[in-house]
Amino acid sequence: MTGLNSYHKIIVLSLAFSCLAAVGIRGGIAPAGRKPAAEMTVMIDIHATEARLRDHLKALTVDIGERSVLAPENLKKAAGYIRDFYREIGLSARLEPYDYQGLGVVNVVAEIQSNPNPGRRILIGAHYDSVAGTVGADDNASAVAVQLETARQVMMLNGSQALNSNVVMVSFALEEPPAYGTPYMGSRIYAEQSRRRNEPIDAMLCLEMVGFTCREPGCQSYPFPLMFFGYPKEGNFIGIVGNFDSRGLTRSVHGSFSKNPNLPAIRLTVPFNGWVMPAVRLSDHASFWDEGFKAVMITDSAFFRNPHYHLPSDRPETLDYRFMAELVQSLVTFLAQLD
Repeated sequence: MTGLNSYHKIIVLSLAFSCLAAVGIRGGIAPAGRKPAAEMTVMIDIHATEARLRDHLKALTVDIGERSVLAPENLKKAAGYIRDFYREIGLSARLEPYDYQGLGVVNVVAEIQSNPNPGRRILIGAHYDSVAGTVGADDNASAVAVQLETARQVMMLNGSQALNSNVVMVSFALEEPPAYGTPYMGSRIYAEQSRRRNEPIDAMLCLEMVGFTCREPGCQSYPFPLMFFGYPKEGNFIGIVGNFDSRGLTRSVHGSFSKNPNLPAIRLTVPFNGWVMPAVRLSDHASFWDEGFKAVMITDSAFFRNPHYHLPSDRPETLDYRFMAELVQSLVTFLAQLD
């Protein structure tokens, strides 16, 4: 996640997460016709998923390392790692190249096809680059790892029961500076091309920093005066942020996530594509909002919780792999229960 300078980002993120906390709902209402929230019809092996998430983090942050425009070879290695993983689990993956000021970069795309005439087409996206000077464990290798393991689980599910949705996995290049906010963001390239070619995208789920938790009372910060309003003092929840046009999607994701008692979720809907709260636009979902697609950002709340944000200390040993595995569970539950 990136965008504004640090001082202004703190101000606008304070406003954004003030509203997130103010309208957040612990628990939720399942979509009409669903089973009660206590039931989860699809269960994954949490411990095995934890172990595989650790393997992905080691590959991306230790074996490869910093994945910024200052380390172009590592960007290529990361894209290759993602492509090869998809091929290993039986998916056809492609690299979609584009030019960034003379540097060739790629988005990595793989589609899980449930049937020739799916009811919906869902895109799950995560940027695989890091800011310069850090290996970017939470930002954003955590999201790529969750994306990959969600793909694995959906492939397994697709082999045992019919899904009603095709699921497209897109790993984006260049979300971080200096490309942030320019036409060279991988998500902008993809969203604009999708709109031009009338590509059907019924929902876009953006995974942005999804691996850090804190359990000590008071470790989750809120701006004044929300710390007096009884909101969680521990950073163990996931945030779901959508624009006004995506409010149905936001409710649906939150309703499915609420079936997982091990992953509390808080939701936020913002008007005007988030322009009144610039902080909620600071990731790849905003590229899809601007092209008219329904999209949500799924996030651990960045530096309201994570003191390692954009620092060299954003390393894999700081992450909560059980939390990430539970997010895989919640994502699979959402995808499995779509009409």
